[in-house]
Amino acid sequence: QVQLVESGGGLVQTGGSLRLSCVASGFIFRFSVMAWYRQAPGKLRELVARITPSSTIWYLDSVQGRFTISKDNNKNTVDLQMNSLKPEDTAVYYCATDVNGRTRWGQGTQVTVSS
Repeated sequence: QVQLVESGGGLVQTGGSLRLSCVASGFIFRFSVMAWYRQAPGKLRELVARITPSSTIWYLDSVQGRFTISKDNNKNTVDLQMNSLKPEDTAVYYCATDVNGRTRWGQGTQVTVSS
């Protein structure tokens, strides 16, 4: 079955960096669009970054220039390098992909940025 397992969250000070990683299984990774979403308390889940099979990349405006999404088709992983973190980046971050018309989610990893 489809599995997405995130890791790498934690507590960091403003201006710090974190690297999130998602290991995927149960579908053909190299042909799939992979994405990172986040959800802060009391807010809707939002798309942060997305990478297509041809490595076309999209970023949320507020993270452009600070976050970098990348994937490794040999390891079935998609990473999110987050630099210059701000308190407003605090959220649970989710790895996601669409399989057979359904969005599949990882369990999420908490990122907390202290001011």
